[in-house]
This record gives sequence, structure tokens and C-alpha cells, in this order.
Amino acid sequence: MDLPINTFKQRLQSGQPQIGLWLGLADAYCAELAANAGFDWLLLDGEHAPNDLRTLLAQLQAIAPYPSQPIIRPPIGDAVLIKQLLDIGAQTLLVPMVESAEQAAELVRAMRYPPFGIRGVGSALARASRWNSIPGYLDQADEQMCLLVQIENLEGLANLDVIAAVEGVDGVFIGPADLSAAMGHRGNPGHPEVQAAIEDAIARIRAAGKAAGILSADQTLARRYIELGAAFVAVGVDTTVLMRGLQSLAGAFKGTATPVSGGGGVY
Repeated sequence: MDLPINTFKQRLQSGQPQIGLWLGLADAYCAELAANAGFDWLLLDGEHAPNDLRTLLAQLQAIAPYPSQPIIRPPIGDAVLIKQLLDIGAQTLLVPMVESAEQAAELVRAMRYPPFGIRGVGSALARASRWNSIPGYLDQADEQMCLLVQIENLEGLANLDVIAAVEGVDGVFIGPADLSAAMGHRGNPGHPEVQAAIEDAIARIRAAGKAAGILSADQTLARRYIELGAAFVAVGVDTTVLMRGLQSLAGAFKGTATPVSGGGGVY
């Protein structure tokens, strides 16, 4: 058995834009439904959705037969939790609330085996190595790991250049909901000041030779970010897609359609 190749990371390096969907339903059947829809990547959210290791594992297994690539967002950039996520088979992580180059460097170390990092060696117990059925897994695994760090407050934005310069950081994701709140425009990521900051951040990330990413359910903004060179863009959230569809269907028969709120103007 061969080590699975991280095609998401490969495409990032090629500069090819990738379109994704945020998954918050925390359910393997729903994750497979999204994978079947044809998105390039799917974000399994462990920060704001009711996910744990078991639900994330089930979603990884459900997505595995499809071309869509899974990305897991842990609730925090903790080395122990990262070790567990990598062992169940995650190859790409999006870590929230990164504010410094030092923090980013520690995350790089958490995703690599010694002597280059601190990832615990427990491959006999790990789905990632197919329980030691992949020859040379320990020597090959680091190359397939992809670290995305999320910038979403003023401190992170101020340190963006040094964070993006950290070796081993593959991409930088701008979190527009929290960033807009930090800038005094909570719920309004479309505010001109926020948009100016986002556009400047995308340019700075690209200048550092790293991939820029963002989430926006506003199709006009999403297309704008792609035009600016964002390499991985989430264009919706499963909970919102479902809620809007349900409300529209109910409203069509009951005459009570009330479009769901944008939930902070991003989702």
C-alpha cells in the first residue's frame, strides 16, 4: 500500500485555485454528500461545530473514496490534539487564531516527526500509516503534511509578514468574520476598511510565496478574492445551504419565507 498523496498541497504549490465548502453538520453521511458534489476541498470544523475525534474520523473515511480533499480545523493549535488528528489520517490542518511567527513555528514542529518536529511516533496504532502497512511511512509522512494558519485578529494581521515567512507554513487563511469584528465592524466583513485589509493581506501572503485562503458565501466577494490570487476559497457552509433550502421550500407552500441571516456576513 502506498502513502496517500496530498493533492490539495500539490495544487497549492501549482497555484491552481481550489474551491471548497465548510462542513459544520458533523456527520459522515452529510460529508460524503458534499464530497460527491465535486468541491476541491472540504473543511471539517472542529472549532465551532460539534465534532470530536470519532466524528472527524468517520467524515475522513466517508470522503476518502472521492477526489475532494479533507481539511480539519481543530479548536486550538495544541500539539497533543494535532498528533491525534494526524494519526487518524488528516494531512491538512487549518489552525485558528495564529498571532505570531513563534506560534506558527511550533505548529510546524507539531506536524513533523522527530528530529524535525515533536509529533509522537505511534504509527502502529494509526490509520494514517494503515497500521504500519505503508512501507516507509515514518520517512515519507512529513512531506505530505500541509499546514494552513488562520489570521483573524489585529495582532495576527500585524504579524502577517513574519508568520507567512515561517518555513513549513503552506498557506495563510484570512478569517473575515473575526477580523471584521476585531476591526470594529462585527457582522460586516464587506465594510470597505475590512475589504482593504483583506486585499492587502492576500497580496502580502502571495508576496511571501505562500497560498492565500478565505471563506465567503458572497459569490461576488468570493470571485473577487480568486481574481486577487487567493488559492483556496470556501464559497459556502453546509448548514447555511441546508437552512436556506429548507426555509425556501417551507415558505413556498406556507407563504412565510424568511431568508436565513448571513450569520456575520460570511457564512
